[in-house]
Amino acid sequence: MAGRFVRSSKFRHVYGKPTRKEQCYDNLHISKNAWDSNIIKANPQYLSVNWESGGGGAFAVIPLSHRGRLPEQIPLFRGHTAPVLDTDWSPFNDSLIASGSDDGKVFIWAVPENFTLLTDDEDGPKDVEPISKLSGHQRKVGHVLFHPTAENVLATSSGDYTVKLWDISTGTPHYTLKHSEVVQSMSWSTNGSMLVTTCRDKKLRIWDPRQETAVHEVTGHTGAKNSRAVWMTGIGEDKIATTGFSKMSDRQLGLWDLRSLTDGPLNGFEMLDTISGVCMPFWDEGTKCIYLAGKGDGNIRYFEYSNDEFIFLSEYKSGDPQRGVAFLPKRGVAVHENEVMRAFKTVNDSYIEPISFVVPRRAETFQSDIYPETYSGESALTAEAWYGGADAEPKMFDMETLYTPESLPSSAPKTPISVVATTPAPTKTAVAPPKPAAVESANPKPVSPKETPTPTEKRVPSPILVETTAKVADKNPEIPNPAISPTKPSITPAPARQQIQSPASVPQSATLQAPPPTPMDTNIVEQLARITALLETQNKTLASQDKHISDLTKELDALKNKVDARGSEESSRKDEIIRKLELELEEARS
Repeated sequence: MAGRFVRSSKFRHVYGKPTRKEQCYDNLHISKNAWDSNIIKANPQYLSVNWESGGGGAFAVIPLSHRGRLPEQIPLFRGHTAPVLDTDWSPFNDSLIASGSDDGKVFIWAVPENFTLLTDDEDGPKDVEPISKLSGHQRKVGHVLFHPTAENVLATSSGDYTVKLWDISTGTPHYTLKHSEVVQSMSWSTNGSMLVTTCRDKKLRIWDPRQETAVHEVTGHTGAKNSRAVWMTGIGEDKIATTGFSKMSDRQLGLWDLRSLTDGPLNGFEMLDTISGVCMPFWDEGTKCIYLAGKGDGNIRYFEYSNDEFIFLSEYKSGDPQRGVAFLPKRGVAVHENEVMRAFKTVNDSYIEPISFVVPRRAETFQSDIYPETYSGESALTAEAWYGGADAEPKMFDMETLYTPESLPSSAPKTPISVVATTPAPTKTAVAPPKPAAVESANPKPVSPKETPTPTEKRVPSPILVETTAKVADKNPEIPNPAISPTKPSITPAPARQQIQSPASVPQSATLQAPPPTPMDTNIVEQLARITALLETQNKTLASQDKHISDLTKELDALKNKVDARGSEESSRKDEIIRKLELELEEARS
């Protein structure tokens, strides 16, 4: 029996969700420098942007929480005497950033505490100065990249055909990796023991940086345009992905195995398309997916790695072309929205648009199968230990710790409130309920202001208030009590409460408190409160408008009366004049 086989994958339906223009980072002056870099970099707190400025080079740091249109003047990170070409955030300190410039210098910066783009200073915003300056390259510094496990270790590539490894705490370079041409990209292995680089001479090199030797050197993409490489961390130390061009200028994707580099990429190069823009690869070690963003086109396609091959999943399509793209570290995604990756793309060199890649699921609990352990943002080694020859795997943490009530869109109240279940009104065939018995709450608990009922809630008929057992509460939906008095800080038990017993063994006096409300219930109450407040505001506005309309109507009626009175007076005057003229005419005739 013939049939189509569908591969099982948790990420087969991942889709990209764009952001409205109002929620983007607008009014930016993004650098128009032609150097091939990602232009922007992101971490869970800030976004760095190469800035178009005169009088030397600068870049901007934008807090991720500051969305919308930015002020005309913002504090910039100034210090370079030529345009900034690349920046990189420290993986262990979200306030530490390195920059490379066309002036051949590498600067280290610290984002000030409580940094904001808004200022009340009459002299305007104050620029930030570097805390450290690294000098050693003879030409422009095109790329900067922090070490993934060792603190204060930084790799920089330059137009002098070298890659230098720095200890930024002392400001001294320890090792230099010499190339025959300009380095176009570089990437660290999982534990940082090796470094891969692509070069203008079309060679792919695997370096042991502490030996200053290339342990592997093979021919990569044969096209004349730039190529990129990214180490596929999280699946061992032997897989590398590259993007580049063929001799016919076709964009290609390659998967390399360190154990068979001389045989070329596994399964050969995969042709993507014939677009001329450089393809920027981004690897996600958690989902084992690679995202490819092309310069000059607005699409981001993504593949899943499985059994030594890349399997195409889908493509985010947009009509807005991008020059720079950055992806957020995994510890910064919105776990409660099933977001597996978040990208930032530049649009028209004027604003940056966030794009969320989401796994479509309806579950409201933590999805452990799509969120494996990820990098914790803590260093595993010191710079001295790594330069001394030590290696260590990156520290990991469970992403379920990010799934907290505070991270939800509307968190549940910290003070638990007692919830009562409602029973439907008895029909003619139903058994008559027992006589009402007054049930007093042993520990009345204060009600949060968010649960305060609004006037619209009083229109709903008051349900029968009951205290149910755990089994009954599981069957009945939990809703907040709409009969709570808004002026009293505690719940007053109603005299008509009834106690529901279990069919067999629950005594008449034994009752169990219902579980606390879920965040969804609290969210419904908050939305009802907002809707009620909006309706009240609209009613007040309509009432004032009605009054204004009645006043205008009265004024219009008064004006009409005046006009009618004046018209009658004028008509009577005309009649008198006509009569006088007629009399004079008759006298003249006679």
